[in-house]
Parts: sequence; structure tokens; C-alpha cells
Amino acid sequence: MCDVMPTISEDSISQRFGADEANFEQLMVNMLEERDKVVDSLRTTQEQLEETRNKLTEVEKEKDSLFKQLHANLPQVIILFFFSLFTTLLINVRLIC
Repeated sequence: MCDVMPTISEDSISQRFGADEANFEQLMVNMLEERDKVVDSLRTTQEQLEETRNKLTEVEKEKDSLFKQLHANLPQVIILFFFSLFTTLLINVRLIC
């Protein structure tokens, strides 16, 4: 006796491979969409970082300018403070005497 193998329908094989191919294509589409989202997010983050760096640079320049003004005017402020203090002391001494 001869054992006969059941026939394999080529239609069912091609349907299965067709479904697998469709799943693979959908997976690829999803991956590409996610990649695009990540790239957009990266681009946005890089732009925000650049803006933040520019603001930091501006603030550092302003700080340096304020320190220069402070150092330039500090002796005058000290002189005015001591002059005011000295004048107040003289007035008080005159009031006492």
C-alpha cells in the first residue's frame, strides 16, 4: 500500500504569505512613522537648545556689562558712602559740642 500525502492547496499558501507580507508592510510603515516622529522631536529639541544657548549668551553678556559698571562705579559709591558717613558724624559732633 502506498501512503498518499494530502495535497497542499497553493491558494492557502499564497494567502498565508500574502497576509504575512501585508503585516510586514504595515510594520515597516509603523516603524517609518515612528522614526519621523522621533526625528521631528529631535529637531524641535535641538532648536529649543539653540534658543536656550542664545539666551544664556545674552544673559552672560548682560552680567558682564553690569559687573563692569559696578566695578567702575564702586569707588564712587564707597567715596559717597564715607562722605555721607563723615558728614553725618560732623553734624552729630557739632550738635553735641
